[in-house]
Amino acid sequence: MIAAIIGRTFLDAWNKKYQKAYSAKEFFDNEFFRLFYDHPKYMQWVTNSPFVQMKKGQKPELLTHEERLEKLNNLHIKIDSGVRDASIAIGFPASEESEFATTSGLVTDLNIKSEAEDVYLSWIGGGLGVGVAGGYSIFFDSAQILLALYEGWKVYRRFLNEPTLAKFRGNQINTWNGQWLNFAFSSMDYLENPDFGYLSNFNIFSQDEKLIEINTIFWAKLYFNLSETISDETVTSYVYSLGQTNKTMGFIPFQFHQGRSILSIYKILFGENDALTQKKDYESLFGVHLKRACELGSIGLQALEPQGLRDYFDKAKMPDFSSTTVIAKNGESQELFEERKKKANQKNYENIISFRTYKTWLLAMITKNKQEDLHYSEEVAKALKQYRADAKKRDRANLLENELLQAKTKKQFLDGLATLVKDVEPDLLETFKALRDKVHLMTSEDFGYFIVLLKFDYAYQEKNS
Repeated sequence: MIAAIIGRTFLDAWNKKYQKAYSAKEFFDNEFFRLFYDHPKYMQWVTNSPFVQMKKGQKPELLTHEERLEKLNNLHIKIDSGVRDASIAIGFPASEESEFATTSGLVTDLNIKSEAEDVYLSWIGGGLGVGVAGGYSIFFDSAQILLALYEGWKVYRRFLNEPTLAKFRGNQINTWNGQWLNFAFSSMDYLENPDFGYLSNFNIFSQDEKLIEINTIFWAKLYFNLSETISDETVTSYVYSLGQTNKTMGFIPFQFHQGRSILSIYKILFGENDALTQKKDYESLFGVHLKRACELGSIGLQALEPQGLRDYFDKAKMPDFSSTTVIAKNGESQELFEERKKKANQKNYENIISFRTYKTWLLAMITKNKQEDLHYSEEVAKALKQYRADAKKRDRANLLENELLQAKTKKQFLDGLATLVKDVEPDLLETFKALRDKVHLMTSEDFGYFIVLLKFDYAYQEKNS
C-alpha cells in the first residue's frame, strides 16, 4: 500500500502541474506503460507480472507493439477480476495460491479492500522508488522529488532507445532514479535534457565492451544535494527492499536542514571556494550504512557520522596528519619522480579533506540547536601546542597526548587540566581557566564530541608546526 500512497502523491502533483485530470489507470496507460513497457527494453522488471510472462517463443526484446498491448490488457483483466498479489499490485504480499518464491513480511489476515485505482497507483509509485547503495530503495513522500523523478524517466527511456547505446541495460529504474535525483538537485552540475556523454562525467555509469550499467549511489551523497534545495523540510520516507525476500526499515524522517548545517559550517571554517570545489571529496566521507542510519530513527546529523571517525572515540589513538615531501632519488627518471610526487600530493590532500570532514561533523554535533564559537577548539589547540613547545623534554607531550586528550570523562579531563596548569606560562593561564569552566558546563554527550575534536585540532596544529 505504501507504493500506492506515493503514486497518489505523485499523480495529484502531476495532474496539477500539467493541468490534467487523469485517473491512475489513465496515467498508467497513457504515460507509464508507454515509457516503461512499450519498447524492446523495459525500464522495470516486476517478477511474475503479465509484462514478464512470455508465451512459448516470446522474448521481451522481440515483442511487437500488439503483443505488448496484449500483456497490458492481461494486466487490466487481472486487476478487474480482483487479483491483488505482488505480481499485480506492487509491494503487496506474494500469492500463496500460486506458490511464488517471494517471501512476504508483515502480512495481515484482516480483509483490507484494495480498489483497482490503488493497484494502478502502486505501479506508478513502484516506478518512483529511489535505489541507494546497500540494496535498499527509498520512497520520498514529496511532490517536488517525485515530479523530478518523472522527468528522469523520460531521459532513461531516451537512453534505452538510443541506437548508439545498444549495450545500455534496462530494468534499472530504481538505480537510475537515485542517480537522476542526485543530478537533478545538483546546482553545480544540472543540465536540462542532458545527453549520455555529459552524464558520463559524473560517475553515473560503469561500462565495458559488453554492457553499460547504472552505478548505485550512496545515500549520503544524495542527501546532501537534496539538502541544498529542501533545506527547511523534514520529508517522511519509507525505506525498503523488494526482492526474493522483502525487507523494510519502516518510515524514516529525512531531516534535510541538518545536512544544510554541515555545508554551512564547512563554508565558515574553510571558505566558500573550498566548500564548493571540494564538495564531492568531503561529501563522499559522510554517512554510516543506510541500515544503521535507519536504526537511529531519523536521517540527520548523527547518521552522517564520517567513515573511520568512530575509531577516535573508541580507541586511544591520535590522528596523524603529517605530510609527505618527495625528494628525487639518485638515478630516478623524471617520470617516476613526478608519479611519486603526484601520489604524495594526493595523500596530503586526502589528509586535509579527512581533517576538515571530521571537524565539520563534530562541530555540527556540538553546536546543534545553540550558538557556539566554531573556532574555539582551534584556539585551545594552539594554546596546547604552545604549552608543549615550551618544554624541552617529552613530559608535557605525554601529559597532553596520553592523558588529557585521551580522557573518557569530564572528570579525567579536568584532573589532567589541573596538572597542566601547575606550571603553565602566565599568558596561557586564562585560556585554560576558561577551558575548565566550559568543559564543566558541557553535557557528557557534548564533551565526548569536544574531546575528539580537540584531538584533531591539536594533531593538525602539530602537523603545521
